[in-house]
This record gives sequence, structure tokens and C-alpha cells, in this order.
Amino acid sequence: MQAIIVTGGKQYNVSEGDTLFIEKLPVEAGDDVTFDQVLAIVDGENSKIGAPTVAGASVSAKVVKNGKGKKIRVFKYLPKKGYRKRQGHRQPYTKVEIGKISV
Repeated sequence: MQAIIVTGGKQYNVSEGDTLFIEKLPVEAGDDVTFDQVLAIVDGENSKIGAPTVAGASVSAKVVKNGKGKKIRVFKYLPKKGYRKRQGHRQPYTKVEIGKISV
């Protein structure tokens, strides 16, 4: 069984047992979280497509950990102006393990 969920302004195709890195959620590690915005559920030949969401469908998940991604360098440069600016950025994330998909 697969589902398409929305969290953090992004859509994810998930199935039971998957591990995802999603945008940071305000929950602690070990807590349970439920995603109510389910766009579609596919179970073999049985498909339910929402308009815009599937009514009564939800996906439960367990938070594994919160963390930060790898550092990226942002470098701004203007030629002939003497302008150089270097910044670093680490995007926060929440790692979740998908539990049950219920309709």
C-alpha cells in the first residue's frame, strides 16, 4: 500500500516501513506524528484519489530524530566592485519512519 502525503509544502510518495527526511517538525524524537493531508492511496488495483485530499485517510509515523543536513556554501560575488560574501547553511530536518496507512 502506498500513499502520497503533503508536509512542509512538499509531496512524498510513502509506503509502510519507509524512512523519510522531511522538513523540521516541532516534535521530539520517539513521538508519534499523524499526517492527515493524504492526496492519494494506491493498494494494488484499488486506488483512491482525493479532490484535493482523501476523506478520512491518515498516515501515522514515528519520529526517529531531529537534525541538520550537510553544510552548503553560499558565495555571492560582484565583479569589479570588490564585493564578496560567503555564508554557510545547514537545513534542519526530521527523520520519520512510516508506520500505518489507514483509509
